[in-house]
Amino acid sequence: MTLPLLNKQLLGAPPFQQREDLPAPDPAVFDLPEKVVQFGTGGFLRAFADYFIDRANRQGRFNGRVVMVQSTGRRRAEALDAQDGLYTLWVRGLDAGRPVSSFMPLAAVSRALSAQDAWADVLACARNPDLELIISNTTEVGLTLDETDGPDGNPPRSFPGKLTAFLHARAVHFDYASDKGLVLLPCELLENNGDMLRRIVLALATRWGLGKRFGEWLTAANVFCNTLVDRIVPGAPIPEEQAACEATLGYQDALLTVGEVYRLWAIEGDAALRRRLGFAEADPGVLVTDDITPYRERKIRLLNGGHTLTVPIGFLIGNAMVLDHVQHPLTGPFIEALLRREIGPSLDVDPATVPPYIDEVLERWRNPFLKHRLLDITLQSTTKMRHRVVPSLLRHYEKTHTVPHGMALGFAGYLHFMQGTPRPDGRVYGEKNGVRYLINDDKAPYFADAWAALPPSADRARLVDPVCADETLWGTDLTGLPGFAGAVSAYLTQLRDEGVDAALRAALAHMES
Repeated sequence: MTLPLLNKQLLGAPPFQQREDLPAPDPAVFDLPEKVVQFGTGGFLRAFADYFIDRANRQGRFNGRVVMVQSTGRRRAEALDAQDGLYTLWVRGLDAGRPVSSFMPLAAVSRALSAQDAWADVLACARNPDLELIISNTTEVGLTLDETDGPDGNPPRSFPGKLTAFLHARAVHFDYASDKGLVLLPCELLENNGDMLRRIVLALATRWGLGKRFGEWLTAANVFCNTLVDRIVPGAPIPEEQAACEATLGYQDALLTVGEVYRLWAIEGDAALRRRLGFAEADPGVLVTDDITPYRERKIRLLNGGHTLTVPIGFLIGNAMVLDHVQHPLTGPFIEALLRREIGPSLDVDPATVPPYIDEVLERWRNPFLKHRLLDITLQSTTKMRHRVVPSLLRHYEKTHTVPHGMALGFAGYLHFMQGTPRPDGRVYGEKNGVRYLINDDKAPYFADAWAALPPSADRARLVDPVCADETLWGTDLTGLPGFAGAVSAYLTQLRDEGVDAALRAALAHMES
């Protein structure tokens, strides 16, 4: 029997009738005004920002819905519209040590638009008087100034370009009225992401000649918030679990999204901003505070930086999922030693808060219910390495003046992972044990060329030294850190000649001595 597709009509029929374990949204939610434009349709925002808004709507606190904008392509936007913006969040994990597995159909999304196909419709949202918020998650790569982007694109190429055009359309339509400014909540994992986004938008406004009045309106009427987001969202379940879930639910959901119990949205602002956000009181996971720095430092450098440094070598040793990674007899101790002995001591936060946070991170990674693929985490590893790892590396040297062997091996594992071959379609693939894998990184061609120029038996320093010295990659010359490039070269040679196991044992011996 074919199961029905999740949609509005299904909410008033089985399986939602008399199902306490499947809390259907109030049908009145479909009449709420659109108050949010969200650049990003991926699983993270669906399980994070849209979850918080759905919670607030259920409590009568926010009373607004989200228009999603897919920046490239149209497939996910079409899937959302086919389901009337509805999808199911499957929360899996541990809560106070107890297993949790619950389903919640979310109805925060009113519709989804493809910027590529429906840019005029996206700009029409700018003229909506009810609009209050803009949310984005375009990864760290997306939050950059594209100097070649232009206002005449349909749409502009970059996310900041799209946002600049959107805000300009709004400013002009409402004659620069101060009460029509918006709160912008970028969710990209970059330090001071709100300040960064504002600078880029102002720079584009100047480049595009949008006028002094627009620049003044951007600064005075709009609030660009610095934020920190934290929830592990593997996204779609594996096919076997998808089928089992749909059989349990009684309907098909092409956008079924898995997330852990833990969630934190730290937003820098005052009490007035908290009141303006509307959804901030709906869930204890939302924190509005005057300084998010301590939360950011712990999360970005330990949780995210720990992933960035260890996932490539975990993938190369044969681990497939995060749970495999932390339970492996070599990568598990390596991860813990890296967090406790190198990254943790480098943080500029209250030292007493670090060990408990590391305990929490390790417990979340050991969540037996999440199928979090290591290969998925390698997305844009080069940019992540710059923003999530290099600060810890620099601070380690400032504090200890010694080589951090865990970081050196992690960096070597990343370089080993980035050894790939370009295909005719422009993609770059690496190979592990005879199996190809996609290197999903903007810098993949750069590393493919670097590896291709290196003879198989050549000293690895011939690759490592120029890569470490490339300030366009790291924002600094890493060869200026005494012994670091040499240690990376040695570990990269060991990975080639002796294998991942031997390199891990060598690094652990250094870290524990």
